[in-house]
Amino acid sequence: MPAWSLVLPIKGAIGKSRLDVADAADRRELAVAFALDALDAVLTATSVGRVVVVTADEELAAGLPERVELMADPRHGLNAAIRAGLAVLDPAAPGGVLLADLPALRPDELDAALEMAAQHPLALVPDAAGTGSTLTTALRADSLVPRFGEGSRSAHEQSGHVVLAVPETSGLRRDVDSLADLDIARTLGLGRHTRAVLD
Repeated sequence: MPAWSLVLPIKGAIGKSRLDVADAADRRELAVAFALDALDAVLTATSVGRVVVVTADEELAAGLPERVELMADPRHGLNAAIRAGLAVLDPAAPGGVLLADLPALRPDELDAALEMAAQHPLALVPDAAGTGSTLTTALRADSLVPRFGEGSRSAHEQSGHVVLAVPETSGLRRDVDSLADLDIARTLGLGRHTRAVLD
């Protein structure tokens, strides 16, 4: 099977507005660190060939590895950003969308999920709460229609995505929106960027 192409929408420094930390600068640093740790895992995963980041954060964009393809965020919301990234993928090749607030994601976890996803025309990985989606995939990238936001798991299931049996202990399911989420992610093992900010 050809390598997967993944689109990562990254808000960067303006993300994680719900993360309850005392200093706004700390929140901005953590938001960027979460995304960079997720990106590290993606770039290390053996099943991923093409990586497209969609962001409006110019500072973050300037520091991305050369392998990453950069797309400007059209600034019309998360799903519009994802559509901008999907538009440059090979429509007939396998593709996916990964939300980037996953500081405990490991490349082997992503590889395992994508191996499962290869058995289904459309698939998804739910977040730990069970109501959202952290990863959606399609064997043909032109089949991907992003329905992220509140209740995205149900919306994606209704459009034909099969829920993959990824354990709750996987960093792929542990998106971080709160300090409680961050504490749980810490028990799984945080990436180097998030550890550096917390240290």
